[in-house]
Amino acid sequence: MNFALILFLATVLTGTAWLLDKLIFAPRRRAARVEQMPLWLEYTAGLFPVICIVFLLRSFLFEPFKIPSGSMIPSLMIGDFILVNKYTYGIRLPVLNTKVLDINEPQRGDVVVFRYPKDESVDYIKRVIGLPGDVISYQNKRLSINGQAMSYEEQPDFLDPEHMGYAKHYREAFPKDFGGYQYRILNHPERSSLIFNPDRFPYSENCQYSSAGVTCTVPAGHYFVMGDNRDNSADSRFWGFVPEKNLVGRAFFVWMNLGDLKRIGRFE
Repeated sequence: MNFALILFLATVLTGTAWLLDKLIFAPRRRAARVEQMPLWLEYTAGLFPVICIVFLLRSFLFEPFKIPSGSMIPSLMIGDFILVNKYTYGIRLPVLNTKVLDINEPQRGDVVVFRYPKDESVDYIKRVIGLPGDVISYQNKRLSINGQAMSYEEQPDFLDPEHMGYAKHYREAFPKDFGGYQYRILNHPERSSLIFNPDRFPYSENCQYSSAGVTCTVPAGHYFVMGDNRDNSADSRFWGFVPEKNLVGRAFFVWMNLGDLKRIGRFE
């Protein structure tokens, strides 16, 4: 379901009714000394201001999303409701998704929502690992960028609630040359490093697969993304790069989790 399109059409419909009421129907009611607005106008013109505000906020400022899977554990948990900043990476026209104003570019470590390249009606959330031109190597469950290895600080084992088992828990950090940003990841030692059955995707020739993992050169205008729950995430290792045009925004805040209210306000 294209909710953005539905909201746009609702805004147009109710806005048209609101305008007709202001120009035609309201003057007629005043002339006839009728105060009550017809029911059909109450549910169209009367709702226009609210629908218009929601449409503008959702299209240009912030959009809510719910985390449906465990691919971003431990940073984001299943059931987290998050807010996504829609203008961080530029202003886009709603529905058309055409960028009209550049503001910022994604940075390594950003958690981004994007339209899944294989089915753009579906939104995914992952962490940006590689920028255009980067050489990303994920070998034996260790990551390097342009030949520089990430650093790993071991943490207490983490109970992965999606798979009801403990996973190895690390604080992964980019090299200082790449900002030094840190975040937490999970690895399941019993899982193989082999990437099983990767898809054929645009620029798949930029990736070389082996029993130890994968090495990819990120093409211009694209990004390499991964989930923090490394052995339970379908990401760029499997289905390829994220085009810049598919970016929706940067996730930055957990505003609700009905199963764990302590999650509110947390975001790593």
